[in-house]
Amino acid sequence: MMKPGRTLGLIPAKGASTRLRRKNLFRLGGISLVARAVADALDYGEFDAVVVTTEDAEIADEARRAGADVPFIRPEKLAVDPAGVVEVTLHALDELEARGSTYETVVILLPTSPLRTTDDIRGAMRRFVDSGADVLMSVSAYDHTPLAALSCDAGGFMAPFLPEWLERLGARATPDPLPRLVRANGAVTICDVARLRRERDYYTYPLAAYEMPWERSVDIDTEADVLLAEFLMQRRHP
Repeated sequence: MMKPGRTLGLIPAKGASTRLRRKNLFRLGGISLVARAVADALDYGEFDAVVVTTEDAEIADEARRAGADVPFIRPEKLAVDPAGVVEVTLHALDELEARGSTYETVVILLPTSPLRTTDDIRGAMRRFVDSGADVLMSVSAYDHTPLAALSCDAGGFMAPFLPEWLERLGARATPDPLPRLVRANGAVTICDVARLRRERDYYTYPLAAYEMPWERSVDIDTEADVLLAEFLMQRRHP
């Protein structure tokens, strides 16, 4: 597999999480989420640098102990809405370039995907290279098709969100195949740096997909997600 130029493994890990407070320091199996992401990146072994970007001193210390570089502390405004991963990534690329390090490809690994494996990173990179696309996202399939979604108003009454699909679902399904719908799971996002700088968005097309099974696609955002991840981790490593 040819390496797509100098490649940065970037781990965004803010301290200002809201739904699950300081979740990037939450420990699963005795290891924090940010340290797990660093371990995934280092175990992959093909990055020219593994960098954690954070506004939080405690997370920075944890990342350094895990073996990542933390060459700067990002502004706190990049840790709260409306700033997102794209803005954080572009800021990191600018900061690193100012320090003399430039990259052709950036691989974004969110700490909130603790069940991702190094094989997922390797498979996503292979797919990125083979696809010829400038952006790849890891995805997982929906358990139930969102084409059957109902919208519910303030009075508690529902209506089909996509009424044109009702006759093609369930017992009334037509023989025509339904579109295969997936969702981005946040585990691995790979971007051509020049394209990311130009578009300032990673929803650019053609957009390549690397599909992961649901049991490796848990995204930690609530305590229920933590319980599910712990259960699946225990099944993987009894």
